[in-house]
This record gives sequence, C-alpha cells and structure tokens, in this order.
Amino acid sequence: MSGISARRTASVAEARAIQERLRARVCVTGGPRRPRLVAGADLAYRADGSRAWAAVVLVSLPDGVVVETATAWHRPRFPYIPGYLSFREGPLLLAAFGRLERRPDLCLFDGQGIAHPRGVGLASHMGVLLDLPSVGCAKSRLVGKHDEPGAGRGDWAPLRLEGRTVGAVLRTRAGVRPIYVSPGHRIGLARAIECVLAVSRLRVPEPIRQAERVANELKRRDRRG
Repeated sequence: MSGISARRTASVAEARAIQERLRARVCVTGGPRRPRLVAGADLAYRADGSRAWAAVVLVSLPDGVVVETATAWHRPRFPYIPGYLSFREGPLLLAAFGRLERRPDLCLFDGQGIAHPRGVGLASHMGVLLDLPSVGCAKSRLVGKHDEPGAGRGDWAPLRLEGRTVGAVLRTRAGVRPIYVSPGHRIGLARAIECVLAVSRLRVPEPIRQAERVANELKRRDRRG
C-alpha cells in the first residue's frame, strides 16, 4: 500500500509506518549504464499552498532534447512536514507520470532518496511505486554530515549518516553550490553521480530544471487567469 492516494489523507503515524514498510523494498545497487530517456520531476505551489502543479519532462540522451512533457494539478491534502514530502507531492507526481507515453530509463526528483531519516525520501518512495531507477537531487541537506567538496565540476564528498554513506554532496558546475545526490531506487551511488553529471549544465540537472520551468509556467497562468 502506497499511502499516497489523492482520495484519502494519511496521518503522520500512518505515513511513518508506510515509510518503514517501503524501506525494505528500496534497492540501491545497479542502475542504467546508458539511459536514453531521463525524466525530471518538480512541482510549483500557489503562495498559500492551496494548489500545486506537477511537471514531468523527458529528456533524450545524448542530445539533451526535451521529447515529452506531462503535467497534473491538485489541491494538496497532506501538510508540509519535512521527511514526509512523498505524501504531499506523491499523488500529483504519480498522476503526471501516468500521462507519459514513453517509459523513462531513469527518474530525477527534486528531493531526497535514501538520505532521509527513515531511508525513504521522495525519490525512493516514487521509485518503488513506479518501479523505475530514481535519484534524489536536493538543493539542501535533510540529514547527515559531510565535508565541503572540491571546487571543480564533478568533485564530491560523501554524505554520511550513522556511519553509512547515504549520498554525495556533488558539484555539478565549477564555482557553484553543490547539490545533494542520493540513490532513490534501483541505482547505486556511483552510477547516480555519473547520470546526474551527464544531464547537468548548470547547478540543477537539466531534466529537473525543465520540469521546474513548466510547473512555474502553469502557476503563472493560474495567477493571470
């Protein structure tokens, strides 16, 4: 049971129990060697949080061309609580992924993978439900400790939690702040870093950046209309 139905709101206790169960299904080994279609997913919210728009953008490799976009919107039913983002954003993301005509080889999420208090961040939760390789690419740290990575593109430092490496603090562009990369599902850390770098020109990986652009455009249209 996913616990992220758009028709019913889980309690925090139920959400925590669902994460504990899903953790046993998360696999952080392997991963696609040469992904041809990489999905980026992101959301935009009204200022008051009463409506949200999700966008999933498929980018083909190696040319980096956007080949498909799918969107969805709804009124969030679960509150914003750090560590439980899947229950707020998951129903909308699943709806958008369900509208894709092509199946991605890899999914990148603006959130955490296993770098999470219970090891099941947004990328892990969605990866398990979609049964797709997934990676969390977060702009800020949720858990763990790390050293500062080198200043060059591709430099990274391990993100450690309770003696385990749960992600990488990765510099995707020289001279800019790093992002927090963690495996979500069906991919290991080394492969996750390779894949993120392959689709990153700026700080944020291009598929996520394109999804953010589409979601924000939907929000702007709502504001105008």
